[in-house]
Amino acid sequence: MTGWISTVSIFRDTLFSGKVALITGGATGIGRGIAEALARHGADLALLSRKADNLASTAAEIEATTGRRCLALPADVRNPEAVDSAVARTITELGRLDLLVNNAAGNFPCASEDLSPNGFGAVIDIDAKGTWHASRSVFRGWMKEHGGQILNISATLHYGGTPGQLHVAAAKAAVDAMTRTLAVEWGPLGVRVNAIAPGPIGDTEGARRLFPGPLADRLRALIPTRRLGSIDDIVNLALFVLSEAASNLNGTILVSDGGLCLAGRFPLEPESRPGV
Repeated sequence: MTGWISTVSIFRDTLFSGKVALITGGATGIGRGIAEALARHGADLALLSRKADNLASTAAEIEATTGRRCLALPADVRNPEAVDSAVARTITELGRLDLLVNNAAGNFPCASEDLSPNGFGAVIDIDAKGTWHASRSVFRGWMKEHGGQILNISATLHYGGTPGQLHVAAAKAAVDAMTRTLAVEWGPLGVRVNAIAPGPIGDTEGARRLFPGPLADRLRALIPTRRLGSIDDIVNLALFVLSEAASNLNGTILVSDGGLCLAGRFPLEPESRPGV
């Protein structure tokens, strides 16, 4: 995987010089793309993920390619003590913590009637509780006194009824509610909280599982731009939101889906998807 940093950026190289960012779920996919981009633009990083092997290789590659420091912090966002430890280590070793990207997420397709309490709870624990654990820890550990920015990666699944995605829709609706509430509570302390809600992102493992084969073609036909989103799309939007160019954005949830949520519905009828 060459990653986002192989492309030409429209942003200046020093955009995040002197900043430190913590990215949960930072070893792969959108989280890795954002991490690479922040490092390319001057930030030092701490990456948090449950999968130590992927995490270590990603951190080493980012350091080698960009010359920025990149801590690999194996931790599960469902465990608040583990998150607190990772945040404390970030501040101790990198000296500050300016940016938090809450990207850790879980997903699997499952019809609602077949969704077990454990399956529902696992996604709520990772997406919703994990976002809260990291936000709370970073706020108490650094941002309450120094300000900063929190960017939550949400979704558009809860804007309508998306079959097979009840658990994720519920979790991401909670993330949106947290985004707005924390923006109001923490804004006066210099902490901006925003979210990006991606639609289907074609170059992610999640999209490959949810939209296999002909289903992806059906989906493209529904999207006004006639294409699936890319990790690059979310990375560029994240850089803007986290930059001072967006200094008046707070409590905003920015949709990046090519207009899909305006034009149609996900082609996710239960009978058309494997495993449901």
